[in-house]
Amino acid sequence: MRILKLTPQTETFLLARRAQQDAEAHKIAAEIVENVRKRGDAALFAYAKEYDGTDLARTGVWIEEKEIRAARKTTSLKFRKAIERAAENVRRVAEKQLPRPWTVKTAPGVNIHQMVRPIEAIGCYIPGGRFSLVSTLVMTVAPAKVAGVPNIVAVCPKPNPELLAAAGILGIERIARVGGAQGIAALACGTKSVPRVDKIFGPGNKYVTAAKQIVSNECAIDLPAGPTEAIVFAEQGNARWIAADLLSQAEHAKDAASFFVTTSRNLAYEVQQEVQKQLDKMPNSLAHCSTQVSGAILLAESADHACEFINRFAPEHLSLPANAKKLLAKIRASGTVFLGPWGAQPLGDYATGSNHVLPTGGWARTRGGLSASDFVKCISVQTITSKGFLQLAEAVETLAQSEGLMAHRNAVRVRR
Repeated sequence: MRILKLTPQTETFLLARRAQQDAEAHKIAAEIVENVRKRGDAALFAYAKEYDGTDLARTGVWIEEKEIRAARKTTSLKFRKAIERAAENVRRVAEKQLPRPWTVKTAPGVNIHQMVRPIEAIGCYIPGGRFSLVSTLVMTVAPAKVAGVPNIVAVCPKPNPELLAAAGILGIERIARVGGAQGIAALACGTKSVPRVDKIFGPGNKYVTAAKQIVSNECAIDLPAGPTEAIVFAEQGNARWIAADLLSQAEHAKDAASFFVTTSRNLAYEVQQEVQKQLDKMPNSLAHCSTQVSGAILLAESADHACEFINRFAPEHLSLPANAKKLLAKIRASGTVFLGPWGAQPLGDYATGSNHVLPTGGWARTRGGLSASDFVKCISVQTITSKGFLQLAEAVETLAQSEGLMAHRNAVRVRR
């Protein structure tokens, strides 16, 4: 990894590069989405063959239930227990996150009630490049189940036995062999084979993320989640552990962005050496590319300077292994934060219960990670009695008249 001084020019370059990558991906994804929207299954099947090497005409789009049952038998008990433990932790957090019904009286005779209802149909996008991300199935399905979503489908370009077994454990019966921007388009627009859903969830590469943003005009999405981003900020600490956390996120994709921010030149060099040592033991890792192209070690003038950069970058993952509580008070934007030296980022990716579907591309400036609240609708219900009507009528007539809305005024006046 390169060591760079954190200057305004460096920061501008890093933010501009992220925006440029998004623009390129958006152009390609837009063509794919439009093709699927116009041609439906014909385009979907063609892209599956071109990008994933899958002949959907031969295999079928949907995986049969017997395949899911068979896969569950082929996986180890250890794996199944790991899925169950991770899912239970995600469920426990989701139960805390779920919005609750409430009632408030705003005036005598005027009651406002919040009604919480699940979204009817959702699609869970599961990345499946070299490996199917089983953990993403847990992170999207477990909170959906807590929220009471009745119709859940999953799509994955290359679902492996572990993913199918996890689906069986989680109670998911519908998994389609599609992925990429074309999979997002199919879920959003609907095709003969893939029914349209109301909302799409899950992370993906830059093309998947771009496709989600494109289809958001016609289908709700959770949040832009990909490519992976991680920052570790430390002025002191274990260089070996810091390097390991950086590489754990860098291996997700060639354009994954991992940064180590520090005020210590000595620690910067130690981490740089550790990154290379650990990479030498992982000859086939995508982190070899991402650490050179998208990652860097950044030397900041002070802790305050480092924290301001972090807040402007708004990373998906942030680790504060030293002086964690003091530094946390300065952090205003991050998808998730790991505190202390034992907060290895992969624990959050898999099993702490905190959701790993997190905002990228700067979206952490305005929202946090996936929550059970993303799977429900909070509907306001207004109960107004005659007494309540009389309490508000005069104010409403006055306000309606100020806006020139005479029909509004009249709807109140005729009742008086």
